[in-house]
Amino acid sequence: MRVEIVHKNMLDSFFDKLRLIIKDDILRKRLLFVIFALFIFRILATIPIPGIDVVQLENFFANNQFLGLLNIFSGGGLANLSIVMLGVGPYITSSIIMQLLTIMSPKLKALYQEEGEAGQKKFSQYSRLLTIPLAFIQGFSFYVLLQRQGIVMDVNIFSTITNVMVIAAGSILLMWIGELISEFGIGNGVSLIIFAGIVASLPTTISQLIFSFDVTQIPLYLGFIFIGVLITAGVVVVTEAERPIPITYARRVRGMKVYGGISTYLPIRVNQAGVIPIIFALSILLFPQMVFSFLVNLNVSIVSKVSSAILSGLSNQLVYGALYFLLVFLFTYFYTAVTFDPEAISKNLQKSGAFIPGIRPGIMTSEYIAKILTRLTLVGAVFLGVIAVLPLGMKAITGITALAIGGTALLIAVSVVLDLVKKIDAQVTMREY
Repeated sequence: MRVEIVHKNMLDSFFDKLRLIIKDDILRKRLLFVIFALFIFRILATIPIPGIDVVQLENFFANNQFLGLLNIFSGGGLANLSIVMLGVGPYITSSIIMQLLTIMSPKLKALYQEEGEAGQKKFSQYSRLLTIPLAFIQGFSFYVLLQRQGIVMDVNIFSTITNVMVIAAGSILLMWIGELISEFGIGNGVSLIIFAGIVASLPTTISQLIFSFDVTQIPLYLGFIFIGVLITAGVVVVTEAERPIPITYARRVRGMKVYGGISTYLPIRVNQAGVIPIIFALSILLFPQMVFSFLVNLNVSIVSKVSSAILSGLSNQLVYGALYFLLVFLFTYFYTAVTFDPEAISKNLQKSGAFIPGIRPGIMTSEYIAKILTRLTLVGAVFLGVIAVLPLGMKAITGITALAIGGTALLIAVSVVLDLVKKIDAQVTMREY
């Protein structure tokens, strides 16, 4: 009886919030703007560049597992070589470069970490400006790679220049749409674009599963559903998990009033880096593959042989999976170190008169937070690495491509949905008050 009452209260609360979303003009307009922007993106993703050999394209994608992962971050626009085939890839690459530069430049690090919202806006502006040349470089590199694979049939100079400009402009346009979603909609625009591409690929995956359906493999399908639910639940738990560090504010007497004396906590997430390390790892793995795919067709025999050997090594499932896991693991530590500074947190706590019970302020506090962060990051790094190579393992076990539970896609989808739900809930709560 008590369980039924709890479920009834939860349903009532859900419908109350849904009614508030529908009635509230500002919230409704924000959600409609997100839907409209994603609709425009999906239209752009269906417009292919001219001169494409469809058969060659399908064969190229079938024999290259890495492009399937890259297609996720293009928002699904790469599969048919649309005008937005690069997706938000150049913007993500520019963000990675800017993050790396914060290590080498103290000014950029101060801008990113210490100058508040104004510094974050200026840092984002630098990332957007860097996206423009990167979009042209990546567009040209990828277009030349497609030409060498025989996918692009028209190879004259005019068509090359035109198509590269269209591809780069499509990526810049997507970056702008993502920024508009972040400003006038709800949630992170870039993440929502990637999420829309993942959702758009679901009908194709389901149809592949239906066409390859075999009655004798029903136990395998049931096991897949069970494992899929467990993995999704695990992703949600680890994504939301955090380690609270108790914080106490010292009592201060000013006049007749007593300030402080309250206790709170500093939350440190298990997966502090989110999905960023996977994106970093994919970008690092993509670059040599594109370079050596270009070099393998050169007339120099030594360069061609070395490039061919490296490409064959990268196409090996075991080698590729090991490199992917290792890069994700290392980048998790790297990104956490860049975005989470225990020394800065220790200084801020000391300035505000706060301390961790049993730990002396200053260096001791910084070392204590760093120790906890290192242990939690180990769990998060292993988790992200396993999630990244999960589709390869499922494909090796089942032998069915459609049953490869998309670890990266699943992690992005869960993270985006959780973030979107939280932001909608925050907007609803603010309007209720």
